[in-house]
Amino acid sequence: MKHEGNLLPLELPHHAGFSSPPQKGPSSLAEKSSPLLMEPSNIKADPAGDMPANTEGQPVKRKKGPAPKMLGNEVCSVCGDKASGFHYNVLSCEGCKGFFRRSVIKSAQYSCKNNGRCEMDMYMRRKCQQCRLRKCREAGMLEQCVLSEEQIRVKKMKKNEEETARTSAVVTPTPVPEVVPLAPEQLEMIEKLVAMQKQCNKRSFIDRPKVTPWPQSQDPQNREARQQRFAHFTELAIMSVQEIVDFAKQLPGFLELTREDQIALLKTSTIEIMLLETSRRYNPAIESITFLKDFSYNKEDFAKAGLQLEFINPIFEFSKGMNDLHLDEAEYALLIAINIFSAGQRSSGMLVWNRAHMQDRPNVQDHELVERLQQPYVDALRSYIMIKRPNDHLMFPRMLMKLVSLRTLSSVHSEQVFALRLQDKKLPPLLSEIWDVHE
Repeated sequence: MKHEGNLLPLELPHHAGFSSPPQKGPSSLAEKSSPLLMEPSNIKADPAGDMPANTEGQPVKRKKGPAPKMLGNEVCSVCGDKASGFHYNVLSCEGCKGFFRRSVIKSAQYSCKNNGRCEMDMYMRRKCQQCRLRKCREAGMLEQCVLSEEQIRVKKMKKNEEETARTSAVVTPTPVPEVVPLAPEQLEMIEKLVAMQKQCNKRSFIDRPKVTPWPQSQDPQNREARQQRFAHFTELAIMSVQEIVDFAKQLPGFLELTREDQIALLKTSTIEIMLLETSRRYNPAIESITFLKDFSYNKEDFAKAGLQLEFINPIFEFSKGMNDLHLDEAEYALLIAINIFSAGQRSSGMLVWNRAHMQDRPNVQDHELVERLQQPYVDALRSYIMIKRPNDHLMFPRMLMKLVSLRTLSSVHSEQVFALRLQDKKLPPLLSEIWDVHE
């Protein structure tokens, strides 16, 4: 993907924007056009896409069985955007699928300024939630098709267990190979990675006083307190992004990549690495996540900052699962390096993981070089695990499956960012750019 100008500040300012809340002031980056808009606008709506109704005015339920084969030019029956498949009984796009699911799970009540007469299209779907939900139902979406949070959790756990079982059949050697000591260059690389991470974390700790304080007011209706909490979280996120960029720039070979590939890798891996870093800060005793040693937050705190339960619960579930693996600093550092150099191509020793990640870094141009840079970290992680956990032959595939879970969380994060935009919460320029949010 071709970028104009310095879209992602690889030479980052040191928290220059912390003195004022991130909601204030226009974002120059947001004014730039981008082909990665979250809501495509170049697809014509097709008003004929609605589901037929029976004589009682109820939508006709699609017959059971496999969904019809997609031709690639189908449009959403709700808004006219490009359809991704049949969701909740209706041919629809990912945006309307997520909107309907969130609305049903939260039993949301919306209001329309136009007395429920809005004509629904890709523009109006952002402006009127009541008419969008009405159109979803008119098109035939069924509430009983929406899984509860608990059902989704059980389904994902079962899927992950099945995937892990398949993975073990591929990567578990028979007989068990002899444990070989780490090569001197591998040991040196691991020590360097851990030292780099500690150095990046130390810089953030020094900047801790610059973060907007968490408000003392407990009143959920206090608008100023809500804005302060949101500013507090976004500033912590900025610090985390800067840590990741600093860490990536020190990885051997990263600066050999073209600027476009550097940006593409950072944009797609940053949220996943942030979630990995979040999981290592999880405290199961108090069910909280601690940042910068002193800032601890539970689920309620995340919600007070404006995040949705659909995003909060998976974060804590993932963090708990990672905590159960009892990884050390070296294993986390290697996982982060592997994630940064993920170009979506197949790499020896990562057969199953890359099968699930094929083409998930679509804007990377030099896949071969990225794969070559990633391989030493994969080999080092496998060798390190075999030495540290000689009797646990499934630990390596389990770690790789956690990276697969991050892809699901990344998709949920995209929905969260879209929901924040609907609430008119402005992200700081750096976060808007790296998450491709354009107003």
